[in-house]
Amino acid sequence: MSLNSSIPVLRVGDYPAARGFWSDLMGFAIIEEGGEPARFGIFRRERATIFVDAWHGADAVPSPGWRAYMHCDDVDALAAELTGKVLFEGPRNAVYGMREIVVTDPSGNRVCFGQDLA
Repeated sequence: MSLNSSIPVLRVGDYPAARGFWSDLMGFAIIEEGGEPARFGIFRRERATIFVDAWHGADAVPSPGWRAYMHCDDVDALAAELTGKVLFEGPRNAVYGMREIVVTDPSGNRVCFGQDLA
């Protein structure tokens, strides 16, 4: 028996805003949506998948920490792609050997994208 993957679930208050952020700005494809109108979605970009959940609403107080961490091959290329579309922190090299940027969605979910420098 082995675990193969995990998928972060981001709780949001405004599904249409989150949908636009993750699909239009971040470049994730919408794989599936649920509800009428939609209040839940599965979004994928290459091998990275997230669930976006508005059924349960956004957290009352957004976490100062990350809600998800996604590995990527080229953080600088991702930063260049997002420049002018999405505000983000970084890129910067972390003491633990990763080069990272952090994006924040409209509900305050902070997602870090990291590239292994090794």
